[in-house]
Amino acid sequence: MNIIKATKRTSASTGQLNKLRSEGFIPAILYGGKKSNLNISLKKLHLQDLVKTETFMSKVFDLNIDGNPEKVLPREIAYDPVSDEPIHVDFIRITKGSILTLEIPVKFINFDKSPGLKKGGVLNIVRRKIELKCPTENIPNEIVVDLDNTEINTSLKISSVKLPENVVPTITDRDFVIATVVAPTILVEPEKVEETVAEGEMPAEGATEDSEGAEKTEGNKDKTAKPSDDKAKVASGDKGKTVKPSDNKTKTSPSDKGKVASKETKKK
Repeated sequence: MNIIKATKRTSASTGQLNKLRSEGFIPAILYGGKKSNLNISLKKLHLQDLVKTETFMSKVFDLNIDGNPEKVLPREIAYDPVSDEPIHVDFIRITKGSILTLEIPVKFINFDKSPGLKKGGVLNIVRRKIELKCPTENIPNEIVVDLDNTEINTSLKISSVKLPENVVPTITDRDFVIATVVAPTILVEPEKVEETVAEGEMPAEGATEDSEGAEKTEGNKDKTAKPSDDKAKVASGDKGKTVKPSDNKTKTSPSDKGKVASKETKKK
């Protein structure tokens, strides 16, 4: 049984409480039973580690108030919104014969003895805490769930858990599931489907651009073909011009004809 030391306090105003916190104390209150409410303060150094445990809210503590022990149970914790540190705690007195409704944390054991987990299965936790009705004399710190011999597709229900005497769940109309051992999830990438353009449908923008580019290329080919026709024309024109000089060579000038006639006269 854990023991927490506390002292009575008379400070109640906001300024006094802030001063108390700055000195390393946490304000708290104790209520319940036939006794009157009692304002107390706790050392932050002794309490901050206990608050972080999962079983803090379901564990019975011996609260030593200036030498007077009280069996108490934490009921509520207020936290600073900025630093997330505890700034106030409520405790309730434990009286014999009373029944409390508490959320008890679940603890799983024997992971290495589960054949389903060894085959690659995954433990899917449905409930991390279970709400129970507990007598003050028999409050469990945690609910133990054994994974021994659990195969894939095994469901662990509340009926398979052994609870302390006179401790019952608040849900009584069904045998609810605490956890399951499931097969691992495998992600399969979808196959890529090639898109085809049906008759009567508009082609994609890329297709129109490709067809336009092809038309432009054919036009450019026609333009490049025209200079070759011009060259052919020039070649045919040049051939006509080259024939004329040969004709000129065959013709004899009048001066040459006179020279030939004079030579013949002399011979005679």
